[in-house]
Amino acid sequence: MNIILGELPDRLAAEYVLGTLTGGARRRFDALLPAHPALRQAVAGWEKRLLPMALKAEAVPPAPRVWTSIEDKLGWTPPARASSLRVRFWQSFAAAASVVAVVLATSTHHGPTEAPMIVVLHATKGSETIVAGLSPDRQQIAIQPLQKVALTPDQSLELWALKKDGPPASLGVIAADKLTAVNKHALPKDTKGLAVSLEPLGGSPTGAPTGPVLFVGDLTL
Repeated sequence: MNIILGELPDRLAAEYVLGTLTGGARRRFDALLPAHPALRQAVAGWEKRLLPMALKAEAVPPAPRVWTSIEDKLGWTPPARASSLRVRFWQSFAAAASVVAVVLATSTHHGPTEAPMIVVLHATKGSETIVAGLSPDRQQIAIQPLQKVALTPDQSLELWALKKDGPPASLGVIAADKLTAVNKHALPKDTKGLAVSLEPLGGSPTGAPTGPVLFVGDLTL
């Protein structure tokens, strides 16, 4: 059967992007992608349609028994005093996995690429963190706070690229409690890190950080 003809490529691409195409069928589809532009175009089309829904979806934390089951299978028996650290680890892992899923969904399948990059931005004061992911084709940055950042109605969070030379470059305002997708074209080539500052509503009026830097993380491009 020729899967390149008719409506079949679009239907298979939809199942591929949704993750319902599994097993041998998915492996065959993966093998065909590099050689067939029609398949790649169909996959890119479905990724474009589904990405907005992925960005709007609320995070659903897994039940505690899921993590307990995973730990049992791994043979982990952490002491009681480490329970809070374990919860924080799994929260970070889950958020990072969500970011990976989104940045992978924004990548077009033109052949083998590097694994998506995950950057953790640590709070300059406190223990909160923000996770950022860079897609393998460098086309998208997805960033999400692990804990909601408390803001007043007249405040915003702004993401900055920290360059090796020169002042930081704004990458735009980001959400305080959910995932934000940022276009990579604003990312300078000499970026060495990311930072998030507290700014007036809508972002810095000067093009440079005006408020305190709340989060900082290293980035290697």
